[in-house]
Amino acid sequence: MAKIIAGVGSSHVPAIGAALDNGKTEEPYWKRVFSGFEKSKQWMANTKPDVAIVVYNDHASAFSVEMIPTFALGCAAEFPPADEGWGPRPVPVLKGHPALAAHIAQSVILDEFDLTIVNKMEVDHGLTVPMNLLFGTPKEWPCPVIPLAVNVVMYPPPTGHRCYMLGKAIRKAVASYPEDLKVVIFGTGGLSHQISGPRAGLINSKWDKSFLDNLTKDPKKLTRIPHLDYMREAGAEGIEMVMWLIMRGALDDKVDEVYRFYTVPASNTAVGHIILENRRKAASKSKRAPAAKSRQAAARKAAHRIASKGQR
Repeated sequence: MAKIIAGVGSSHVPAIGAALDNGKTEEPYWKRVFSGFEKSKQWMANTKPDVAIVVYNDHASAFSVEMIPTFALGCAAEFPPADEGWGPRPVPVLKGHPALAAHIAQSVILDEFDLTIVNKMEVDHGLTVPMNLLFGTPKEWPCPVIPLAVNVVMYPPPTGHRCYMLGKAIRKAVASYPEDLKVVIFGTGGLSHQISGPRAGLINSKWDKSFLDNLTKDPKKLTRIPHLDYMREAGAEGIEMVMWLIMRGALDDKVDEVYRFYTVPASNTAVGHIILENRRKAASKSKRAPAAKSRQAAARKAAHRIASKGQR
């Protein structure tokens, strides 16, 4: 059976993609950002997922004000990089996993989450930047990708609780897929930032770090944060952080935080990153008990044999 084994949270700042594409990764300003993902790339290379589910928001590339799905699942065989005004990014076309995507769509919709099924879609920096940060710049992406686009651009976006529960439904769907697959799920966007208006440039590191702490230890607390709190504390674009709750909902209640990175600023954004793995379960008492009883019985037999020899 397929299984979600880990979750990745990552900002998707477009300027990070531009720095990559224009060979600026070693410049002091950007080296600080990219060096924070070196351990993550090694972790991903060691983990070798069979599929990545990437939760992101579209920036008027696949959708527009004419059509705004709250949750849109990419079920196509491939997803080309979008032209965001200066040509498509020089990254490989993403290969999809239509069979697993269709399975997720069926399971999640029957669990009463109204997904939009998308069979043709271009993907923008919201998806490709996190892919670069975790997989590097390969000629071909090492695994198929299932995009899940979330509306956090036009009001009303989904609540954090809705996102968290969708993550749980996705986990259930993946677990019922018959093929043995290791799946990693991404939550992208954020952290605190505002790109326009009187508060343009706002960054709230205290809020961001508290969010990361609770993402690991108490995600249900995050599900109760209202939209206005995100906007007030993390800026108008800080609402992107609800997408991380889809990732978190798809994991076990108890997780191990493998790695965390935080730096400010990148362009006008706080860059946040976290890797969470489902906690490895110890053998249950019911499984340990027979083995313990067997050892006790063997010890009694050995003692009996020694005693018998002494009597002779």
